[in-house]
Amino acid sequence: MGYIRFEALVLQAAQEYIDGLSKSEQGAIRADIDTMKLGGFDSVYTKTLKGKVRELIIGRHRISYFAVGGILYFVRGFPKKSAKTPKKEIEYAEQIYMLMK
Repeated sequence: MGYIRFEALVLQAAQEYIDGLSKSEQGAIRADIDTMKLGGFDSVYTKTLKGKVRELIIGRHRISYFAVGGILYFVRGFPKKSAKTPKKEIEYAEQIYMLMK
């Protein structure tokens, strides 16, 4: 049985965060996104934040995302500083999800 393939859209806020990282960190994030595009969600570390909003976890970096249809929307990136994801990050991703669904 094959994996479902996805298209990935990295929104501006997420791209700006990724662009500010080291080349090795950027490469790790790109590799995980590519894996997700091929449906390999078991090979990457993700966590549900609220409803359809999830976060991709790469070391100390987090990229909030959700899927609508066959498209993965990567919303915004942030460094993990505490045990809980900041509420404003979850709310922002939820707002974008509501616009895209």
